[in-house]
Amino acid sequence: MADKPIRVLLVDDHQVVRRGLRTFLEVQDDIEVVGEASDGAEGVDRAEELRPDVVLMDVKMPGTDGIEALKRLRELANPARVLIVTSFTEQRTVVPALRAGACGYVYKDIDPDALAGAIRSVHAGHVLLQPEVAGALLAQEDSHGGTGRGSTLTEREREVLGLIADGRSNREIARALVLSEKTVKTHVSNILMKLDLADRTQAALWAVRHGLTN
Repeated sequence: MADKPIRVLLVDDHQVVRRGLRTFLEVQDDIEVVGEASDGAEGVDRAEELRPDVVLMDVKMPGTDGIEALKRLRELANPARVLIVTSFTEQRTVVPALRAGACGYVYKDIDPDALAGAIRSVHAGHVLLQPEVAGALLAQEDSHGGTGRGSTLTEREREVLGLIADGRSNREIARALVLSEKTVKTHVSNILMKLDLADRTQAALWAVRHGLTN
């Protein structure tokens, strides 16, 4: 039986943007647009109602913005993976969005086929950032003196970190390293603590910067 299509929710305050995204995505055989919302609050409600796989969300919207919506989705433990699609490139926008739980950050001028690929990548569990976005995070990491902390990681923690950077879930890491998921969770917590990082996105970027990817 064929795989189910990726269920996508569009959250943007501009109707013309939503219409354009829907028009393109509806011709993709493996992507289904299940709903739309015009601001962050409505986006959270629709995400809870529709349970999409991926949410395409703008950052700057009247009322509840994208970052606040991300925080609410995380508080609700909503499983949808959020891909930010925006025209804002400033570090003060990029970093809070990723810290709030976004799994990717791309710009609205992205090539349509690249956007479809981004949705597939985020749905598969990968962290997806355009080069200048990754650069903003890495620059912030350097400003906080993150380079030397890797020496405190054990060999096993370095293996786990490399797999995080490859977009693997805890279950996949456990299977690859023949460990229990509980043990993997402990390793992930230790990695974040030792590197003074907030989440898996920052851990993945740290691993890429320091050559721990496969």
